[in-house]
Amino acid sequence: MTTETSSSDPLGHAAARTALLERPGLTGRPRRAALARLTDDWLAALLADAGAPASGVALVAVGGYGRGELSPRSDLDVLLLHSGPVPRELPERIWYPVWDTGAKLDHSVRTVAEARAVAAADLKAQLGLLDARHLAGDRELTAALRSAVFTDWRASAPVRLPELRELGRERAERHGELSFLLEPDLKEARGGLRDLVALDAVAATWLADAPRDGLDTAALRLADVRDALHLVTGRATERLGLQDQDQVAERLGVLDADTLLRQVYEAARTIAYASDVTWRAVDRVLAARSGRGRRAVRLGFPFTGAGRGAGAVARGAVARRPLAEGVVEQDGEAVLAQAARPAADPVLPLRAAAAAAQNGLTVSYATVRRLAAECRPLPVPWPDEAREQLVTLLGAGEAAVPVWEALEAEGLVTRLLPDWERVRCRPQRNAVHRWTVDRHLVETAVRAAAMTRRVARPDLLLVAALLHDLGKGWPGDHSEAGEVIVRDLAVRMGFPAEDTETLAVLVRHHLTLVDTATRRDPDDPATVETITKAVGTLPELELLHALTEADALATGPAAWSSWRASLVDGLVARVAAQLAGGGAAPVEAEPGAEQERLAVEAARTGAPALSLLAQAEGADPGTEPMGVELNLAVPDRPGLLGTVAGVLALHRLTVRSAGLRELDPIGAGPVLLLSWRVAAEFGELPEAARLRADLRRALDGSLDVSRRLAERDAAAPRRKGIPTPPPLVTVAPAVASATATVLEVRAHDAPGLLHRIGRALDGAGVRVRTAHVSTLGAEAVDSFYLTDPAGLPLAAERAREVAAAVRSALG
Repeated sequence: MTTETSSSDPLGHAAARTALLERPGLTGRPRRAALARLTDDWLAALLADAGAPASGVALVAVGGYGRGELSPRSDLDVLLLHSGPVPRELPERIWYPVWDTGAKLDHSVRTVAEARAVAAADLKAQLGLLDARHLAGDRELTAALRSAVFTDWRASAPVRLPELRELGRERAERHGELSFLLEPDLKEARGGLRDLVALDAVAATWLADAPRDGLDTAALRLADVRDALHLVTGRATERLGLQDQDQVAERLGVLDADTLLRQVYEAARTIAYASDVTWRAVDRVLAARSGRGRRAVRLGFPFTGAGRGAGAVARGAVARRPLAEGVVEQDGEAVLAQAARPAADPVLPLRAAAAAAQNGLTVSYATVRRLAAECRPLPVPWPDEAREQLVTLLGAGEAAVPVWEALEAEGLVTRLLPDWERVRCRPQRNAVHRWTVDRHLVETAVRAAAMTRRVARPDLLLVAALLHDLGKGWPGDHSEAGEVIVRDLAVRMGFPAEDTETLAVLVRHHLTLVDTATRRDPDDPATVETITKAVGTLPELELLHALTEADALATGPAAWSSWRASLVDGLVARVAAQLAGGGAAPVEAEPGAEQERLAVEAARTGAPALSLLAQAEGADPGTEPMGVELNLAVPDRPGLLGTVAGVLALHRLTVRSAGLRELDPIGAGPVLLLSWRVAAEFGELPEAARLRADLRRALDGSLDVSRRLAERDAAAPRRKGIPTPPPLVTVAPAVASATATVLEVRAHDAPGLLHRIGRALDGAGVRVRTAHVSTLGAEAVDSFYLTDPAGLPLAAERAREVAAAVRSALG
C-alpha cells in the first residue's frame, strides 16, 4: 500500500479507489476485498489524524462493510466505540472527510452497553453488530463488543429468530421472489443477499445451519452482478432494471441478458431453498425447546399389510408415521423409513414426493440428498407406479410446489425429465407472464389439480399441464416443438399409444381454443370446424378446455378474464354439440379363461370362487409395481361391491382399477365377476390365505367390515391431508346406455372410498350390473351401471336420489 492510498486525505483516497476499480483483471471477490482493505486503511488513518486516545476508543465496521467486502457503491456502516467520554470534535474529524468524498455513511457513536441496548431494541441493528469487525484503535474494546453481542444473540435466539423470519416474510411480500422477477431487487427480494445475512445470523445462534452446498457460489454470483450493476449505473442501486441488463451481462462476460437472468435466478433458488431448509430446522429446535416436540407413540395396525417398518415404533422422542412404502413422517417432514433401500428402488423419489405432497409435507433435505445420491435412474419406459406417483404428486396442487422445489434443488427433476433443463429458470420477457417457464409449468399443474373433476382423464390433464410449454426451450413455434418433445416423453413415461396421441394434441393445441375464441367469429361454422379438427372427441375437448383455463390462470391476472372465459366457454359448447354422439361406447373385453373357470365354479357351488395372482413376482424391486390381480366370482347378491372393497381396504390394498360384470355361465342364474388390480399401500402384500378367508367371512356375514374399518381408523387416525376439490357425482345422459343408468363418480382417492360408494348403492336398493373403476394418480374416476331390482334403468328422479345418497356417503 502506498503512502498516498493510506493517507487520510479524501482526494488521495478517492483517486486510489478509482484506480483500484479500473485495475485490469481485478474483479469479483478479490476486488471487493481490496476495496474493503483500502477503505480500512483510510478510516484508520482518519482516526489517528483525529487525535484519538490509544485506549478506550475503537473504530468498528458493521453490517455489509463488517463482512470485509465492499461493492463499488456500497454504504459504509461504521461504529465509533468508546468506553468513556470522547472529545466532541473526534467523531466529526472522521465523518466529515468521508462525506467529502460523496460516500454514503451510516455512523454511530456508542459504548458497549449502549450498543447492546440498541441491539436489544432493534433487530436490524443487532444483525449489523453480528458482523462487527475491528478497524482501528482499542482492539480489546472491539473484542468485548463482539463477545457481548454474540452472547446476547444466542441467549435471545428463541425470541429473535421468529422475529428474523417474520422480517424475511415481510421483505418477500414487498419485493417478491428474486427468481421470478424480470427486474429483481438483488438484495431485498426473497433469495437475495439479505437472506444470506439471515442464514449467517441463524448459524451464529448454534441452533441450526444452512445447507452449504452451492451457497457460496450463489452468493458470489449475486455479489458479482451487484458490482457490475453499480459500475454500469454509477449508482448504489440493487434493482437489476431491464435497461441495464445487457450492459451488466457484457461487463460480466455473459452471453446475453437472458443468460444473466437465468444465472441470477439459479443463485436465488439456491439461497431460497437453503433458507426453507434452515427455517424448518429452526422450527424443530425451538419446538423441542418449548416442549412442543412430538412425543414418541406406538403406531399399531390391526392388519399386517403395512409393509417393512410401517407399523413403526417411534425411536427416541420422535414419532415416525408411515406414509408410503419406504417413506415415513418425522418432525413434520417426509423421510425414508429405516428399511428403505434407495439403490434398489428407482421409484422411491417419486413415491416419497407424492406421499409428502398429498399429506401437506415436504421431503427433508437429508432425504432428498440421499435419494439423489443413491437412486438409479428409472428404467425406460417407466414402470406404471412411477407414472402414477408423478400424477399423484401433481394432483396435490399447491402442496406439490415445495416438494417439487426440493427435488429440483438436487437435480432429480432433470433426471426424470431431461428436457426440463432447457426451460429451468428460463425468463419470459412478457409483461403478462409472472413466472419463469419452468415455474409456469408447475403453476399450471397446480391450477389443473383444481379442475380434475371436470375431465375423465385427470392424469392426462396434469401431465399435459406440466409439459405444455417445454417447447419454449427450443427454436421456432413452441407448440410445434412441444408436440415433438411430449411424444418422446410420453413414450419414455410408459403411456400407451392412445394416451401419447392425446397428450400430443393437448400440447400442440394448448393455445388454439383461446386464440380461436378471441379472434374468430363464433357464429362462423369454420370457427367450430377449427376446433373439431384439433380434437376429435368430447373427452379431448374437456381436457383442452381445462388445460386452456389452467394455463391462462397460471400465466397471470392479465391473461384471463370473465370476457375471455365466456368466449371460450361459448366456443366449447358449440364444439361439444358438434361432437355429441360421435364417440363409440367402449368395447367390453371378453372374460379370460381363469375368469370363466371361476364363474362356472361359483355357479355350480353357489359359493364364492376367487384367485389371487401376485404381479411381478421375482422382478427386480422397483422396476414394476408390486400388486395383486384379484378375480372373484360370486352368485349375485346385494352389497357385493362394497363388501369386497371393504375387505381390501382392511388389508391396506389400494384399488388401481376394477371391473364388475354379470355372467350366466351355465344357465343356473347370474354370477357377478369382479376383476381387480390392487397394490399394497406399504409395499408388502397380505397372505393370500388370510385375504381369501376374510373375503369369505365378509360375504357370509361373520366379519363386519365397516365396524373393523371404523375401529382401525379410530385407533390410528390418518393425517387430515390437503384440501381437494369436492367429489362430483353425476348421472350420465340416457344415451350413455340403453339398458342401465350410468352413475359417474369423480373423487379424491382415500382408503375405503369404493367401500363407501358400494354401501351407499346397496342402501339405495339398486343393483350394480357393471362397474368400471380407475384410480389415476390420487383421483378416482368410476362409472357404475345401475338398474332397479327388476333389471330396468332407473327413473330420472330415482337416479337423482341415488346420486345424492352417494354424494352424502362421500361427505
